[in-house]
Amino acid sequence: MRIVMAGGTGFVGRHLIDHFTAKDDEIFVLTRNPDRYQDEPNVKYIQWLSKDSHPEIELHNIDAVINLAGESLNVGRWNEERKKQILDSRITTTREVIRIMGALGETPRVYINASAIGYYGTSHEEIFTEDTVNPGEDFLAEVCSVWETEVDEAKQLGVRTVKARFGVILDASYGALPKIALPYKLMVGGKLGSGQQWLSWVHILDVVRMIDFIIEQSSIKGPVNLTTPNPKRNKDFGKTLGQVLNKPHWLPAPALAIRSVLGEMSDLILKGQYVYPKKLETSGYEFQFPELQSALEDLYQ
Repeated sequence: MRIVMAGGTGFVGRHLIDHFTAKDDEIFVLTRNPDRYQDEPNVKYIQWLSKDSHPEIELHNIDAVINLAGESLNVGRWNEERKKQILDSRITTTREVIRIMGALGETPRVYINASAIGYYGTSHEEIFTEDTVNPGEDFLAEVCSVWETEVDEAKQLGVRTVKARFGVILDASYGALPKIALPYKLMVGGKLGSGQQWLSWVHILDVVRMIDFIIEQSSIKGPVNLTTPNPKRNKDFGKTLGQVLNKPHWLPAPALAIRSVLGEMSDLILKGQYVYPKKLETSGYEFQFPELQSALEDLYQ
């Protein structure tokens, strides 16, 4: 299989590259800075998003396109300039990916574009599935909604289009989990804010397997929730993490203090949503880590 990947040099992208090259698939990574990387067996880095770059010239017989590109949500305060960067980076890269697909001699079998469960907004009580049509009303929901509208333009090419709504991806070294685990390692772990907010999580190895599964299952299209079937409230997530790390769960962090430090970005910590992976489950996907304790034990023990 021949796969084009934008955002392939990031956290999720590197795991996907390792997974697909182990299967002897060929990966073409679109990057602004190909000189920073050396081509590897079955991995080629290609210039894009520069004035004179035409990556489609080097792409032939592509089976799948995966777009993970976009500015990180976790860097800097969410002032108006930063918000614009977050949204614009996603729109710019998505438009260019779709342009490239349109310029190929033959369209790929599937186009998978990243999104996030932030699409649904936040709630302590509601359960969100892919059947939930209306997005939420906060900044993240707006970003995801506008982004996904742009992704839908790929349907004009006749390519099966999937909007992968990622939950909180768990990995011991990257993403949100090291930040969540640090207070526990310093013996000051506890609930954040009320502790009632839902955390819809997913192990990084399941993320990789889910994307592979989506590529192979031709019936899957549209929005797909990449989460486990068993979200946890913040207070319960913290208790389980403390048990796995053999550290206490005792010192709450007040919402006011978190907001004073992070501003609006504190929504990532203090608010959440219960998101259920209905499409993957009904399509027959078998979760490797459906339960939080086994997922954390795999990462930390």
